[in-house]
Amino acid sequence: MTNNDIIRQIRYAFDYSDTKMIQLFALADLDVTRSQVSDWLRKEDHPAYRELSDHQLAYFLNGLINDKRGLKEGVKMEPEKRLNNNIKLRKLKIALNMRDEDIIKTISLAGLRISKPELSAFFRNPNHRQYRQCKDQFLRNFLHGIQKKYRTNN
Repeated sequence: MTNNDIIRQIRYAFDYSDTKMIQLFALADLDVTRSQVSDWLRKEDHPAYRELSDHQLAYFLNGLINDKRGLKEGVKMEPEKRLNNNIKLRKLKIALNMRDEDIIKTISLAGLRISKPELSAFFRNPNHRQYRQCKDQFLRNFLHGIQKKYRTNN
């Protein structure tokens, strides 16, 4: 699952306009243009398609957190240079103010079942023996569940 797929699905789930997408990046202190956003949202086979880097996605997800939860006083979140699916899942969990039960319900909307211990393994320290890597399929289904939950006209 590419970073571009993630912002496409988030945009669709919440019905965000180009202006809103630009604002989300700006909330995390990254200025982007409408043409950059358009290029990131294009399909891979389009000539104007541009790949969204992990660093740029981190800015977007931090902006989403700031938009949904409000800006925190004091120290700003520093965007990560590299993201894995576990970090992406954690940022979405924070942005949508979800608890484990909420994630389990959301993922079930996409037809996938997961237990609480299996889910908590995604949020453990990578050095922990019970840590589990979040696969693309789980993240894809989670985003699909978000779409079913938040998109008003499915």
